[in-house]
Amino acid sequence: MHAFDVLGHPVRRRILEVLADGEASSGDLVAVIEDEFGITQSAVSQHLRVLRDSGFATARIDGARRLYVVETAPIREVDAWLERFRGFWEQRLDALETEVARGKRARRRACGRKE
Repeated sequence: MHAFDVLGHPVRRRILEVLADGEASSGDLVAVIEDEFGITQSAVSQHLRVLRDSGFATARIDGARRLYVVETAPIREVDAWLERFRGFWEQRLDALETEVARGKRARRRACGRKE
């Protein structure tokens, strides 16, 4: 499965967001996803399997629990692919930053404050 097929599903993206904060048990992940998306434990398990099979997450057994963690290699690959497009938005963000700074200076001048 292609990385964007994996990341294209909001449940899988949310699972990765939770895992970005650190290791989580399958039970904890199921609780978050069931609450936010209203899907069953079985459906969450299927999404976890996709993340494991695609290399975005790994799981280890700890007693009766299965603990999941994000694997960074596929995310770095997506980031590398996106690199060629960053110029499209970075230039616009730089321009926005300049305009915001100009607006702040103009407001300070209008209020009679020094820069």
